[in-house]
Amino acid sequence: MPHLNSVLVVGDKFIPTGSYAEHLDGSGLAVNYIDWSGEKAEQHALQTIMEHQGPNSVGTPPEMLENIAEAEAIAFHFAPVTQELLDAAPRLKLISVARTGVENIDVEEATRRGIGVVQALGRNAGAVAELQIALMLAESRNVARADASVKAGGWRKDFPGARVEIHGRTVGMVGFGHVGRIFSERISGFRPRLLAFDPYASDDALAASGVERAESLDDVFRESDFVLVQARLTPETERFIGAEQFALLKPEAYFVNVSRSRLVDYDALYDVLAAGRISGAGLDVFDAEPLAEDDRFRSLDNVTITTHFGGDTEDTNAMSARLVAEAILEFREHGRIERALNARELGWR
Repeated sequence: MPHLNSVLVVGDKFIPTGSYAEHLDGSGLAVNYIDWSGEKAEQHALQTIMEHQGPNSVGTPPEMLENIAEAEAIAFHFAPVTQELLDAAPRLKLISVARTGVENIDVEEATRRGIGVVQALGRNAGAVAELQIALMLAESRNVARADASVKAGGWRKDFPGARVEIHGRTVGMVGFGHVGRIFSERISGFRPRLLAFDPYASDDALAASGVERAESLDDVFRESDFVLVQARLTPETERFIGAEQFALLKPEAYFVNVSRSRLVDYDALYDVLAAGRISGAGLDVFDAEPLAEDDRFRSLDNVTITTHFGGDTEDTNAMSARLVAEAILEFREHGRIERALNARELGWR
């Protein structure tokens, strides 16, 4: 007897319903496909709010409320799973989300109701790893600044910061998980020295990727020519990178954050960049997005800024939908998923 029969799939402007259908159609499940209304920018803006204030801060999309009553599982990406939605979902057993972060889910309430929450762990690790490499090159070789100059009618040759090659340099990682492992593999052709600070990473995992263990966060900043932020945001890691760490960086060093903005004290980062204390930074994430027209980071000549698209590739979106569908099919067969975020609380492991 299957453990679930009906699924509500909510597509958005990042992962359309068809991406999930490829894996769920033909499974024998009763699948209801709907779309979360709104434009891509609107959906991303709501996600930014949820990252700071949680899912109940943005309200429940009416299309989800209208279709949740019969669902035993829900598959989605950015849409909010609020207490209101859970109130309207008496049959719900599983929440399968196409993200690693769960800021758009009321996990506490879901757990209280005995509903499993499963993330798509590692879904965008390759995309994030490659954007880190892109920002390392863009900053150290002034790619974006030269391009902007030429398109503005110039032919710029003088730039801030050190013009360094990655080969033979020390690349330090703050955190070493899915992204760190893939990044280490893809950057290996440049043959840098790889260093990582992560108290939770095993010696075997680091050694398998050719990475040295840093004994402290400060060691990464003190020794590295490039520092990359790859840690998860927790109460312990919020703003744990600040003025003390930036003061340890070499003048020729570069700082890259494609993870979460709240891991970093951006006031302290701005100060060292504005003073030319380090060579530059590559940033994909900010506390308030999109940046205001008069945001101070826009005026800096030693920063390459991207629009929070670290994981937004066709490959990532396809992988995300597949992982979501696989979790639903696994639950259908076994009635539990040991890797679920709240598996221990639910007695699934």
